[in-house]
Amino acid sequence: MGPMTYNAVETITRKRDGGRLADDQIRWLIDAYTRGDIADEQMSACAMAVFFQGLDDAELACWTRAMLDSGKRMDLSTTSRVAVDKHSTGGVGDKITLPLAPLVAACGAAVPQLSGRGLGHTGGTLDKMESIPGWQAYLSDAALLTQLETVGAAICAAGADLAPADKKLYALRDVTGTIEAIPLIASSIMSKKIAEGAAGLVLDVKVGTGAFMKTPERARELASRMVGLGQAAGVRTVALLTDMNTPLGNAIGNALEVGEALEVLAGGGPDDVVELTVTLAREMVTLAGLDIDPADVLASGRAMDVWRRMVEAQGGDPAAPLPQARFAEVVTAESSGYLTRLDALGVGVASWRLGAGRARQGEAVQAGAGIMLHAKPGDAVKSCEPLMTLYTDTPERMEDALAALDGAVGIGPEPPTRTPLVLDRIEP
Repeated sequence: MGPMTYNAVETITRKRDGGRLADDQIRWLIDAYTRGDIADEQMSACAMAVFFQGLDDAELACWTRAMLDSGKRMDLSTTSRVAVDKHSTGGVGDKITLPLAPLVAACGAAVPQLSGRGLGHTGGTLDKMESIPGWQAYLSDAALLTQLETVGAAICAAGADLAPADKKLYALRDVTGTIEAIPLIASSIMSKKIAEGAAGLVLDVKVGTGAFMKTPERARELASRMVGLGQAAGVRTVALLTDMNTPLGNAIGNALEVGEALEVLAGGGPDDVVELTVTLAREMVTLAGLDIDPADVLASGRAMDVWRRMVEAQGGDPAAPLPQARFAEVVTAESSGYLTRLDALGVGVASWRLGAGRARQGEAVQAGAGIMLHAKPGDAVKSCEPLMTLYTDTPERMEDALAALDGAVGIGPEPPTRTPLVLDRIEP
């Protein structure tokens, strides 16, 4: 008897009705879709069926492996350092990769941060880095390996041959309302991250209004499924659940966030950004088997040296002034008291509308657009004093941005109870 033959309609209806897909069937589906033998409308029906019916652990492992096998897996074993990686599920003001990669490299690991662009209200790491004059996102595999060996860290674009099935399926999910399916998020992230070839991976799974996962329960489910996939693929994986109800740091937007990352590398910066950078660095350094405290390395200034070399290696000028927006508008407090709430989603959407993000893939972003916060929840504020400043090159966007902030700010007579930044830690 020959191998089973499958067809798209039978695969869709089986999953739609709550059935299990066989390993061969999953492999056939991903392979045929990547090759173009299955139409987008059939794959989107299949994605919707997965959205409602889910994938069990065995199906998810097979699905992820099939996406991984659609391309090649990088071999980082030639570098003398242990390669460790970090992935954040995306948030507002989340510039952590920028200080983290050079910090962990300064501790002695190799950090291949293959990053993406922003879509919707969450900013993309590559968009932030591209606000540095001259900096180039694209590195060949050979150049990446050389940079990891000589500098220790690289923030760059993922090559087209890493999990090509994911690129195709991600674009489809984006326009068919199937982004939020946990198995599809888990397989998307982990197929790319496993393909990068790092020995260890730390996942920063965001929880709250400004994140994809709005509740701790859903964030925990996503984190534990991703940790399981990493372990099964031989990648030491740990996940942190971190708060994304309030933006991270004070800067939201591309060049503004680079400026804040530089403050952190210089030994300053907002407490929350420093705390999360050091916490994630400790996890990565542990996975790399290094006995060193990143807090000491950060204080020594060595991470800033690595940053400069990392930027220069990709054509950037670390000493060049960052672009600034042409127009600014200050938002003031409507009353006196304590800032009780600063909604991450509202601030993220406002920054996006100012020009810091894009509505569709391929659009340009403004390097200088975004928001600087002058107060965070828990701070005392006075009526008519500045809460935040909005920046853009296109002042006609101000009105829409201000509308996004409607209801995003809370001021009350009592300071709010502080929520911890790190909510939970999930390990195998």
